[in-house]
Amino acid sequence: MAAEPVAAAVEKMRAAGQSEAAVRQFSVNLERVLSGEQTMLPSSELEPAPDVPSLEGLPAVDPAAALERVAVIRLNGGLATSMGLQQPKSLLEAREGRSFLEIIVGQTLALRRRHGVRLPLLLMDSESTRAPTLAALARFPELRTPELPEDFLQSMVPKLDAETMLPARWPAAPELEWCPPGHGDVYASLVGSGALAALREQGFRHVMISNSDNLGATVDPRIAGHMAREGLPFLMEVVLGTAADRKGGHIAQRRSDGQLILRETAQTPPEDEESFRDYRHWRYYNTNSLWIDLDAIAERFRDGGSLELPVIVNHKTVDPRDRTSPPVLQLESAMGAAIGSFPGAALLQVPRTRFVPVKTTDDLLLLRSDVFRLAEEYRVEPALENGSAPPYVALDKEHFGMIDDFEARMPAGPPSLRRARRFVVNGDVRFGRDVAVSGEVELDAPAGGLRVPDGAVLGG
Repeated sequence: MAAEPVAAAVEKMRAAGQSEAAVRQFSVNLERVLSGEQTMLPSSELEPAPDVPSLEGLPAVDPAAALERVAVIRLNGGLATSMGLQQPKSLLEAREGRSFLEIIVGQTLALRRRHGVRLPLLLMDSESTRAPTLAALARFPELRTPELPEDFLQSMVPKLDAETMLPARWPAAPELEWCPPGHGDVYASLVGSGALAALREQGFRHVMISNSDNLGATVDPRIAGHMAREGLPFLMEVVLGTAADRKGGHIAQRRSDGQLILRETAQTPPEDEESFRDYRHWRYYNTNSLWIDLDAIAERFRDGGSLELPVIVNHKTVDPRDRTSPPVLQLESAMGAAIGSFPGAALLQVPRTRFVPVKTTDDLLLLRSDVFRLAEEYRVEPALENGSAPPYVALDKEHFGMIDDFEARMPAGPPSLRRARRFVVNGDVRFGRDVAVSGEVELDAPAGGLRVPDGAVLGG
């Protein structure tokens, strides 16, 4: 019985033109789920990761030598649907009129000029993001690296009927029969697209992979030098946990063999939820910025191989907008979970300045505000004095959650947050020009809404 769903999924993926590497990876994941393999990671089987080196403690290197064989991959498969847009998130304005993609391109070209290195930039796109992204990249012909693609496509995998585990069918909208397999797909897509082979043929050895919405994740020659010097197959940048990371993925060490692993919320048994939120105990949290030896990836996929990524099983309906449509399972994996597949994998503690992802308009407000600045060579840096932490921001989801509503309520730009510690907005609030927030401020709009006048100073 277990063979039937796997065979049906393989047939469907091949008919849709998916690569053999992607087909193999999904087959392995599905077989593990059908076998009843445990997908949960109980705290009793784990212990905190040991102390790890810090970026500040790494020795200086010759940047040109360290970056000579390094390439960069940015994950660019997501649309900004959570913010109400149907465009690549990387094309959204990050700050000062420049999109995330423009800033990433600027950072890459600046490093090339400064150190005289090739440093290719590849994007992992989806069918939804590819055309508009490549159109935007056409403005930067100097970015192209001969013999290498500008991008490669992430895979599509079938949603599974929750009862039969066969590929789901939805003739009314066949495109809804498919789903992305999570950013853990980057490895199979890199192999199946031919991009891995092209990189290796051009003499590249290491790749840095990060999200396109994290502009703090710049290429640091010291990390590249550390990878080469220590002969590491896999390195994950981590930050020390804070209360804000309680729902994020933390690193742990398996008691059975000492292997480092990543544990996500979806892999935590209900009885361990309190333990999972103990950021002081688990300490190190994933930034989704990884450095990987390309030869190590090639070795894992040699002769029809794949990575043993922990499978995350998500329960959905085939039409996510129709709760009465048939229930399905979506099998996903996390990119950072590959740490468990590489013996000798390592962690590196980095400052919070390297981890500024934008997942909500709360995050976008901080990035666009005077809490950050766009420095030379397109570096996005904190602008707060004395290394202060950015303020806590919580905007009313109904009135600020979608980007159009967010921007309509701040037509003259975001308020100043440099002196803010906590900024909470409840209800329909509209901000005038040159508004400043100081200390802890919580605004509650009356039924008819609230307008903050030009030049207002909120708080003490």
